[in-house]
Amino acid sequence: MNSSMISKIAKAKRYAEEPERIQFTRFEATFRGENDIHTTIFDNGEWTCTCRFFNDWGDCSHTMAMQR
Repeated sequence: MNSSMISKIAKAKRYAEEPERIQFTRFEATFRGENDIHTTIFDNGEWTCTCRFFNDWGDCSHTMAMQR
């Protein structure tokens, strides 16, 4: 194996052991609920979901599940 790759693997292992280095700022997931498929998004600390309940209440079972 190339020495550069070995160095990168060691660095990746070190990063994985230091989760405080990582901050999620945005991600999107498709959530297959019991009644429909919804898109759940985390963007700059805020959760959103395309389901009707989230639109009415600002929270839903999909975003709560993702936060766990």
